[in-house]
Amino acid sequence: MEGQGGTARSDQLPTAFEPANVESKWYRFWMENGYFRAGRVPDGKPFTIVIPPPNVTGALHMGHALDFTLQDILIRFRRMQGRDALWLPGTDHAGIATQNRVEAMLLKETGQSRHDIGRDAFVEKVWEWKRQYGSIITTQIQALGFSCDWSRERFTMDEGLSRAVREVFVRLYERGLIYRGKYIINWCPRCRTALSDIEVEHEELDGALHYVRYPFADGSGAVVVATTRPETMFGDVAVAVHPDDERYRAWIGKRVRLPLTHREIPVIGDSYVDPSFGTGCLKITPAHDPNDFEVGRRHGLPAPAVMNEDGTMNEGAGDFQGMDRFEARKAVVEALRREGYLERVEPHRHAVGHCQRCHTVVEPFLSEQWFVKMKPLAEPAIEAVKAGRVRFVPERFEKLYLHWVDNVRDWCISRQLWWGHRIPAWYCEGCGETIVAAEDPEHCPRCGSRQLRQEEDVLDTWFSSALWPFSTMGWPEETEDLRRYFPTDVLVTGFDIIYFWVARMIFMSLAFTGEVPFHTVYIHGLVRDSQGRKMSKSLGNGIDPLDVVNKYGADALRFMLASGTAPGNDQRFYWEKVESARHFANKIWNAARFVLLNVDKEVGGDLKGAVLGRPEHWILHRLNETVRDVTEALENFDFGGAAKVAYDFVWGEFCDWYIEFSKAALYGENPLAARGTRQVLVHVLDRALRLLHPFMPFLTEEIWQKLPGHGEALVVAEWPVPQDQYFDAPGAAVVEEWMELIRRVRNVRSEMNVPPGKPVPVLVRPADQEALRDFEGGEVYLRRLAGIDPLDFDLHAIPPSKSVTEVLGRAELFIPLEGVVDLEGEIKRLEKELEQLGKEVDRVRAKLDNPSFVAKAPPAVVEEQRRKEVDYAARRQRVQARLESLKRMI
Repeated sequence: MEGQGGTARSDQLPTAFEPANVESKWYRFWMENGYFRAGRVPDGKPFTIVIPPPNVTGALHMGHALDFTLQDILIRFRRMQGRDALWLPGTDHAGIATQNRVEAMLLKETGQSRHDIGRDAFVEKVWEWKRQYGSIITTQIQALGFSCDWSRERFTMDEGLSRAVREVFVRLYERGLIYRGKYIINWCPRCRTALSDIEVEHEELDGALHYVRYPFADGSGAVVVATTRPETMFGDVAVAVHPDDERYRAWIGKRVRLPLTHREIPVIGDSYVDPSFGTGCLKITPAHDPNDFEVGRRHGLPAPAVMNEDGTMNEGAGDFQGMDRFEARKAVVEALRREGYLERVEPHRHAVGHCQRCHTVVEPFLSEQWFVKMKPLAEPAIEAVKAGRVRFVPERFEKLYLHWVDNVRDWCISRQLWWGHRIPAWYCEGCGETIVAAEDPEHCPRCGSRQLRQEEDVLDTWFSSALWPFSTMGWPEETEDLRRYFPTDVLVTGFDIIYFWVARMIFMSLAFTGEVPFHTVYIHGLVRDSQGRKMSKSLGNGIDPLDVVNKYGADALRFMLASGTAPGNDQRFYWEKVESARHFANKIWNAARFVLLNVDKEVGGDLKGAVLGRPEHWILHRLNETVRDVTEALENFDFGGAAKVAYDFVWGEFCDWYIEFSKAALYGENPLAARGTRQVLVHVLDRALRLLHPFMPFLTEEIWQKLPGHGEALVVAEWPVPQDQYFDAPGAAVVEEWMELIRRVRNVRSEMNVPPGKPVPVLVRPADQEALRDFEGGEVYLRRLAGIDPLDFDLHAIPPSKSVTEVLGRAELFIPLEGVVDLEGEIKRLEKELEQLGKEVDRVRAKLDNPSFVAKAPPAVVEEQRRKEVDYAARRQRVQARLESLKRMI
């Protein structure tokens, strides 16, 4: 691409683009000059995003990289449009994960547990860990060029957010929306705490259905129930059947004896029972199953617990007391078999919940916890979405949101941890009064006692996260940031936390500010591995984004992720896609080198007074269309569409076509035309870099700073807008006809194996006088770019013998092959190629016709073979057509 004209220094850009040489340099430059800080454009309309806070224990993974890349594209785009852009960063204290991390470290370093050193000392250890390691993920975030306002960084346990958490808790309690009660919750016997649903991972496991006989108390027979958890039977309080089940309706009201005990329990009728599962008879254990708990409440049944917090059996399990739950299961089954109660055992595969942090099997557990009544909070959140105050992109996720919120259950907000926001409730040792207050009370307001004991539990991490959009702005204070930047504009997140986080933010924001927290929720999919599997530690298929950055650069990773994004849909990670994005970066770099080598330092991108030829009008017209289409795509959150439009323009039109067109003027005899071309080269490159900057910030800033007449920094340069005077669809259509003619001639040259340096003769027969003038106007470009000599135009041309004919929109072209191609030799070559392609097609089809291969080979391998089949068949068809054409010439 490098040319010969101009006076710019050739060392302005190195020969090759090396990301490592520019990334840290430009990030420091942006930070030192405060370009990421909100408030730089006081007259600009605010545009705000709060970052979904990653866990302080975490490391950047590919999901973060996608999520943050999309946010950064929006922020950089709006910043360049002149908006007062705030992207507020921060991290989450991640209660269970952080406590586990520090407990493990404490045990390894000192041999002590948290109980050995006490609560206060342990919490201080966690803060020490946070100060030492808590910034790792933010450092990683910066490595990808994310332009957060780090001056406003927040942490869910910082002083301001802690105050907001207390304020919300107290207000909800005073409104009667927070209460304490016994309910079934997810319990981890290893972490010894309640878990939210999102902290439970379900895994399909092979288990067993145990069919157990429960004898009638009157000796008239037995009820047979099927259960996967026979160890919980000591907590049974009833056997339930469906009231409409003809098989068992007569049994309702009778009593049965619990096997291995002498306790009698009733047979009840309840519509919850599925008559098709097992025998249609269900044991009811309210303390150890959430559905049984609800059945028990409806029928006024007790809820005896038979298990301890650590997963061992308690005194209610009789002879099995002290056993681990899984050890007890085996022993109970053996006892049932020995005593004649076990009828049979069947294999049964079912989903079993595991703790996300330690992978222990989660236990449904009846426990006294703190809860939030969600129905009163849900009603305005439903209305906000239905009224369009919050919209989802894609729209289909609105239905998912409404389904979850319509069926919302009370939220268990207490966790049995030491790290987190300690619940602001105190119990009076004197009179038993419960005091809930934003400030620590000194005495009991009821009896005056100073013997107060604070609640040991902390709040669910999601509680503080639910306040994130407004607590980070300074609420409950009426701060300037809260007034200016709240509500925020967009939330970018994954579909899996629409209920756990998105909905709760809407609930809390409406309840405490009267505003929705954001106007738009953009939902993206997952980044899966090349086989379509979810990336996970257990599969070992995760890819560290920083490894990708070290190998290919941050710009390549960002562009790959953005270009693969379709709203709400998953994408697969292929290293080939990253390589393709890196090739794109190199293409831009080489194009910039060509421009800089061929322009004077005094020639900027101002087109005033420029002498413009048809190629210049064409590229400016296409630039206008590209600016319009990229802007519209970003306005509509079509990141993949915006990336594709920019890619096609920069690579396919600016680099591959206009730069080649420009050489005719640059190396020609007309100095005014050469100067106009240089002005257009700089102008178009400048605008292309602006369009690409949100996607590829480092590369674009590095090049832009070298352009003649560049401004302060690309990160705050104006976003381009279409310029009406350069829209020229008719003129662009003429140049595109030239391009099509060039492509057709190049294709013939390639298919006929014409050596690159050998010219081919072309005769063009235009459709009319206007077409003749238009094609003649492009003669210099046609000759140069298609390797044509001679090139003749004739309205009444007679096709030469032994020539290839190509039909264009307003012309026919004839390419005589005699003397250019050895026709007989070419026929033999094509016949050999046709034979080889036939063998390849047969080989691939034989594989695909083999059921064993299709069933056993990895899906990606099968898909690759199908792609090869289509490719080989298409190539064979083209060779066959060309061969037949040549044979007709002899």
